[in-house]
Amino acid sequence: MIRIQQVKVPLAHKEADIIKKACKMLRQKETDVLEYRIVKQSIDARKREQVSYVYTVDLRFPNEESLIQKLRVPGVSLAKNVPYQFPECGEMQLKNPPVIAGSGPAGLFAAYELAAHGYKPLVLERGKDVERRTRDVEEFWAFGKLQKNSNVQFGEGGAGTFSDGKLNTLVKDVAGRNRRVLELFVSAGAPEEILYVNKPHIGTDLLKQVVKSLREEIIRMGGTFAFETQMTGIRTKNGSLEAIEVNGNRWIDTELLVLAIGHSARDTFEMLEKTGICMEAKSFAVGMRVEHPQKMIDECQYKGTDMRYLPTASYKLTANLDNGRGVYSFCMCPGGYVVNASSEEELLAVNGMSYHGRDGENANSAIIVSVTPEDYPGEGPLKGVAFQRELERRAYRIGGGKIPQQLFGDFENNKSSDSYGAFASAVKGETAFANLREIFPKEISESFIKGMHQFAKYIPEYDRADTILSGVESRTSSPVRISRDEKFESNIAGIYPCGEGAGYAGGIMSAAMDGLKIAEALARKYAPMP
Repeated sequence: MIRIQQVKVPLAHKEADIIKKACKMLRQKETDVLEYRIVKQSIDARKREQVSYVYTVDLRFPNEESLIQKLRVPGVSLAKNVPYQFPECGEMQLKNPPVIAGSGPAGLFAAYELAAHGYKPLVLERGKDVERRTRDVEEFWAFGKLQKNSNVQFGEGGAGTFSDGKLNTLVKDVAGRNRRVLELFVSAGAPEEILYVNKPHIGTDLLKQVVKSLREEIIRMGGTFAFETQMTGIRTKNGSLEAIEVNGNRWIDTELLVLAIGHSARDTFEMLEKTGICMEAKSFAVGMRVEHPQKMIDECQYKGTDMRYLPTASYKLTANLDNGRGVYSFCMCPGGYVVNASSEEELLAVNGMSYHGRDGENANSAIIVSVTPEDYPGEGPLKGVAFQRELERRAYRIGGGKIPQQLFGDFENNKSSDSYGAFASAVKGETAFANLREIFPKEISESFIKGMHQFAKYIPEYDRADTILSGVESRTSSPVRISRDEKFESNIAGIYPCGEGAGYAGGIMSAAMDGLKIAEALARKYAPMP
């Protein structure tokens, strides 16, 4: 197929208009097109009166190679698609099926490929299946009743299930894993547009059904799921994995364990440290959710263009300060909600989420400040966990167990707010006004303020006084990295750290792709189960 880039069309267009424009660029007849595929869709909003859609498309013509040589048009080439290839299976025979601890994106996609190739994986999930988990989360938001193993962090699908379902990633992909993950999402019911839109997302409402469909397909292919089943211990023999304990009362024999435990499995980190797994504290970032009216973001990003033909606008912001800290937006949720994402008693953390329609009144994003192991008091690989917990303990205290909120102008002036400004918060969970400066070390608060003012250079009034802040955003990524070698194995043979919780990913897509890498590594060495 011939790939044509920079195919610009008006906002109000049909698929036929894309083909027509691409053929015009190639000086070919539309009737000669044998096959057509959208590769990428983005929006060019640099100029107010010229906002347009921009496509990359693949068209199939007769005699393509000679046509390419004849054309020599910039932005036109033969399409080079990298199909995903699962490796040939090894010969070492397993006595027991591999166990996967965690059913977030890393664990789920590792399980999918292993099940598809005959390894019959057992997936352990400390939380509940997505249907029951959803009921627990909604009850928590309504009444504040926390289930410690069934919440925004724990349960089928992992923390990403209650987010925006964002599927963009900065991971360089030369093996086709990105496309493989997206195609599996689509096969499970996700919208087909995620295969080509510039910033794909599914939305919390659709993602729940997609996760369930993936689980059902894994079971159909020979995998097994055990919900409300937490890994609580590990037994080794001669430096190799022999068995794992679940729920503190039962042992499962296995030679292979995929550690896809997620970034909030703090008790599991503690158990792994005692077991002798090598790990280290790593850098991450902390801050707050910030809310603005979505109309304000739309008008800025799209220059006041008619929104009928445009998706809800998003943004990405970053600033590097003189003090060496980075301040940046993270997990931006257009038309979304701030949510109580707590998972431990008397500790409070927030996150953001959007439904597929992204039709809420407010835009929210985490605005976070980088922190390093030098910022964490204490010693040892889990000192970042202790740092997180202390921030969350303060957030819980100043909000009286509710999400503490404050207007940016009051945060800057170091005084508690007592009401919203021109717009109210879009939030899931109870809230209380407080002074969020009491959560953070002074340098973090000051860096946050400087970052907000810098961002106003790119989005006017981003630092408006009535911007709503909610704290604390502390679960941006894992505070721990579990060591693994070039074959993805830990210092204990048979244990494979994987995904965001192990420190090797930063979102749904990168975690899912890491899950594929682990499945491939196991398959190269071991034969499928008989």
